[in-house]
Amino acid sequence: MKSLRTFTTLSLFLVACSLAGGLLGPRMEATQQGGDHTIQQDLKKFARVYEIVAQNYAEPVKPRQVIFHGAIPGMLRVLDPHSFFLGPRGFARMEEQQSSHYYGVGMEIRGENNHTVIWMPFVGSPAYKAGLRPGDVIVGVDGQSTTGMSTDKVATLLKGPKGTTVHIEVMREGHSKPLQFKVVRAAVHESTVVCAFLIRPGIGFIHLGNGTTGFAESTHHDLVKAIDDLGGPAKLNGLILDLRNNPGGLLTQAVKVADMFLAKGQVVVSHHGRSSPEEVLTAEHGNHGHDYPLVVLVNNDTASAAEIVSGAIQDHDRGIIAGQTTFGKGLVQTVIPLSDNTALGLTTAHYYTPSGRLIQRDYNGMPLYDYFWAHDNTTSKAHRQVKLTDSGRIVYGGGGITPDVVLQKPKLDDFQKSLFPNLLTDRFLEFADFYLSRHNSVPLDWKPDAHTLTLFEKFLKSKRIPFTSQQMQANADWIKLQIRERIITNLYGQNRGLEIAYRHDPEVTSAITLLPQAEALEKHAMKLLAEREHAGMSR
Repeated sequence: MKSLRTFTTLSLFLVACSLAGGLLGPRMEATQQGGDHTIQQDLKKFARVYEIVAQNYAEPVKPRQVIFHGAIPGMLRVLDPHSFFLGPRGFARMEEQQSSHYYGVGMEIRGENNHTVIWMPFVGSPAYKAGLRPGDVIVGVDGQSTTGMSTDKVATLLKGPKGTTVHIEVMREGHSKPLQFKVVRAAVHESTVVCAFLIRPGIGFIHLGNGTTGFAESTHHDLVKAIDDLGGPAKLNGLILDLRNNPGGLLTQAVKVADMFLAKGQVVVSHHGRSSPEEVLTAEHGNHGHDYPLVVLVNNDTASAAEIVSGAIQDHDRGIIAGQTTFGKGLVQTVIPLSDNTALGLTTAHYYTPSGRLIQRDYNGMPLYDYFWAHDNTTSKAHRQVKLTDSGRIVYGGGGITPDVVLQKPKLDDFQKSLFPNLLTDRFLEFADFYLSRHNSVPLDWKPDAHTLTLFEKFLKSKRIPFTSQQMQANADWIKLQIRERIITNLYGQNRGLEIAYRHDPEVTSAITLLPQAEALEKHAMKLLAEREHAGMSR
């Protein structure tokens, strides 16, 4: 399966409802007492520089733009990669992502070649029920052309009060004229569980979060529902929890998710900073004895709150962590609302896994682009913090969560890459529209045949995409899988399409084979802990 990702700032949110002055006032006062003269001199220098710029710049200077988009973000960027400032639009978007609720039509859209493309209607949403499909190009909303319009502006046009109607005009492959859709806005809940199903009898698979959605206010509820839909924890003989590409999110939800798998009273995470006392968060409810084998899949883009869950499971030997080393974010941001619907996200603490690991990756002297998008987490273990799990296994800090079992991420060959020329272009998604313009529907168990491959070749030629017959033959099975996934997604929703992809995902297949190892690891740890407890009581 081709992984298509959109990156957002990786943040661990502790939302503070206090006003900025009330929360930061005592700290500022203490700072000024120690160096009031220096601070005043620096502020005068800044004011002087701003005055020179305002008076002499070639064009009129907008004060809010200079301060909110220049001075404040620049100051925070010097501190660390994760402190941030949000303007009104960004603050509203953050609150929406955290709540996972809004009023609108319920679909993910992305910008591509000066157009807005529907990436995925959410299953059960008004957009899904109206018949909008992945790959549809939005050309108008309520009679207003969207060509050249930003994706944010299009998203704003699509949202509105519950029960109101929005008219959406789209271009679709195989149709010469725009298609018209009348969609009634409703409350939309975007589940943070993107896919859940039984991958084997009694073995559950749950993918929690993706590149844009992580741990939101509904995550614990979403995960409980997903497990119940699989038959409930008592019926599971094993679970694959997929946290690949999960960017993190709310600390409270990370603790609740870890609580579902740990024993009552076990430490999930602790955090403390220069001005905040240490707080140790533990499992309040526990898993009620449901110790089914657990394997957690991670990769380089598993971050923040997702690393808290992975670290707690690893440190307590509750399951096997498999995949690639995680992102390595151990900083906690407190989000402080300011005036004018703006907010400051300030790093106020470090968090530590139960064994005491700080997993924050080094960012000193590193450009932001390299830190966020060009990292590979190849930090030598010789220079990393060493800790022990409950059973005495060695684990490392200082560079993300190192998996217990390293899995090689599947790589595409040159021909396969040519079918995904960029993050927003998927030739198989385009072909799905092309195919369905000639075949209105297919059954859920449909599979591509030789005729489908012939149509695909004709489609590639029409797009002037070079290929050879040898490439087509060598990749026939892979091509059929991609086509089937996209067409089923198009007709039956993302969950059905992802299920096809995950059933053929080599990392998922490897995770299934690790379940017996995960079971043995937990039993061994429980035995050692029981022996230690008994020895302590005997003294």
